Amino acid sequence: MHGTKILEEADRLMTVCNSCRYCEGLCAVFPAMEMRRSFSDGDLNYLANLCHACGACYADCQFSPPHEFDVNVPKTFAIARAECYAAYAWPRACAGLFENNGVVISLITSLSVAAFIFGFSVFNEPKALHGVHTGPGAFYALMPHHAMAALFGAALLYAIAALVMGVRAFWRDIGEPVGMQADAPSLWQAIRDAGNLRYLDGGGVGCFNEDERPTDRRKIYHHLTFYGFLLCFAATCVATLYHYLFSREAPYALWDLPVVLGTLGGIGLLIGPAGLFAAKWRRDPDLADQARTGMDTAFILMLFLTSFSGIALLLLRDTAAMGPLLALHLGLVFALFITMPYGKFVHGLYRFVALVRYARERRMTGHTAGD
Repeated sequence: MHGTKILEEADRLMTVCNSCRYCEGLCAVFPAMEMRRSFSDGDLNYLANLCHACGACYADCQFSPPHEFDVNVPKTFAIARAECYAAYAWPRACAGLFENNGVVISLITSLSVAAFIFGFSVFNEPKALHGVHTGPGAFYALMPHHAMAALFGAALLYAIAALVMGVRAFWRDIGEPVGMQADAPSLWQAIRDAGNLRYLDGGGVGCFNEDERPTDRRKIYHHLTFYGFLLCFAATCVATLYHYLFSREAPYALWDLPVVLGTLGGIGLLIGPAGLFAAKWRRDPDLADQARTGMDTAFILMLFLTSFSGIALLLLRDTAAMGPLLALHLGLVFALFITMPYGKFVHGLYRFVALVRYARERRMTGHTAGD
């Protein structure tokens, strides 16, 4: 017996797939499945997070609907992943809060924080909000740096703590003791596999999304989103070093490293999320978890809006629009931090952990990365 109905269904499908093994060359799920003869809840959640939802096994399977075996691994694992995100969330109560109202809560949080910053500015210096501010320290005319750092530092620390607790729960559930560290070769293999989205290619032909014609579009949009996010994070880190080590205050010149990194990342976070949203809209309903789209959509939307507002702020920072745009941008960043542990962002972390375990299992059984 399993803890949920979807895990019962996942067990049934893995039993069928273990007897067939036609799809073993498509991705990591099926070789990992073949190492087992029975499946615990943790095993099934591990396999579900190894799945990259390329849809190739559904297109290739001789037992997919309308066959009486009704084998639909992508949809079943999509539902299982969504349920495990809620099960591992910390604090647990927040998962249900965001699950069906992700977009509304994210937007309300963004506007509330923006309104707070508006009010803070009006209370301290009414003219600052609509004035023209240029040169180093211009952003802090709206809110002092120490207040801004305290507010967003607290939000970031909360997000990190919630994410760490969720990953810890997932790591334990898939059967790995908390204190056990992954060996370096397995960790490096997982980094490589995650970095190039090795298993989002349907075994080499591409990803199946809205029909039976595979393409690499979803893989490209994922790359733009992932590396765009990393570039923006790098820009924030460099700007922090500029401020505290070299006493250089934002905003920086267009050619300065934080601006260059942030602009490149922002472009990626415009194109990538827009493409992912379009792909999600067109996705074959037979491959997707139609009942749970709240936080998936919210995360994509928040990435896009954060990037859009950031680029708008860059272009208009020397005008009277700087104050309102900065308040809105900061509100979006705050909401993004707070909602990250409860939406689609966590799938990247859980998938990476699953890839680490898969790499370890392969090494322990004598398989190489190219097998």
